[in-house]
Amino acid sequence: MATVWLLQKGSPESKELDKAGKESDEDQLVGRHAREGSPAWAAAGGWRTRVFSGSMAIVMGAIFLASWTVQSVAGWAAYNEERLQQLQDPISWGSYLTAADFWARTLQNWQSEFLAVGAMAVLSIYLRQRGSSQSKPVGASHGSTGVEG
Repeated sequence: MATVWLLQKGSPESKELDKAGKESDEDQLVGRHAREGSPAWAAAGGWRTRVFSGSMAIVMGAIFLASWTVQSVAGWAAYNEERLQQLQDPISWGSYLTAADFWARTLQNWQSEFLAVGAMAVLSIYLRQRGSSQSKPVGASHGSTGVEG
């Protein structure tokens, strides 16, 4: 969702700097501005267009919450197994969510993900891959933003 307003100068993955925000219905080809071949929910208007307009954030948020939940349940099981081996009583899932072990596991896992995404965002400004849709053209300046590869 932050990519709607946050832009990075020089990144081929960023929108052009003068197009920050949600943009107009005309620019987004929704409602009466939809074209032949546009998705039905983009042309429908009303709640369906609002849901479709945020569908990427909805799905990615659901994937994040699902993976976080699965990770917390797996960590909870491992934590309780260690407690039982030490002849301690197991704890509830809710209690585990406030335990230091949960947050250490969570932050350690997501730290590597953020590092990978951050490196990709910065390196894509200065490095190129000829013919890749994820890269600027080889001869494009480092400052060019939102350029097709």
